[in-house]
Amino acid sequence: MKTLYPLLLLSALAVLPALAQKQAVRTDGAAGSLPFSPGILAGGTLHVSGQVGSNPETGKIPDVFEDEVKQTLDNAGRVLKAAGYGFADAVSVQVYLTDMTLFPRMNKIYSTYFPDPKPARTTVGVSGLVGTAKIEITITAWKPEKK
Repeated sequence: MKTLYPLLLLSALAVLPALAQKQAVRTDGAAGSLPFSPGILAGGTLHVSGQVGSNPETGKIPDVFEDEVKQTLDNAGRVLKAAGYGFADAVSVQVYLTDMTLFPRMNKIYSTYFPDPKPARTTVGVSGLVGTAKIEITITAWKPEKK
């Protein structure tokens, strides 16, 4: 047990530099009045906030589900790009769907955005999302930290 505490302390100290370098990632058209950042970069890890399929110029969500999925992924892609990342850097993705019968249609489009090896993923059915959104996606991406 005595050796566990020094290991925990060393682990915590290893994480602190990454936390100290936390910075917000913003994109063109991102609403500055929202109480969150589109992305947070901490060390080599990028956390992309939940993205829905609203058009950045109009704020409208497409009526056709496939178009909504594409716009959602395009919105997430803008945050990735603003931080110097891409879909190939994604290590984990969370997908929220208001209707799980849409899963195969989402999956077909989703698979065209992420190259192999595909990131780990969780897909969850939810009772509702913001506005008329039927899908929301969050992404965690990683690159080795530049020294």
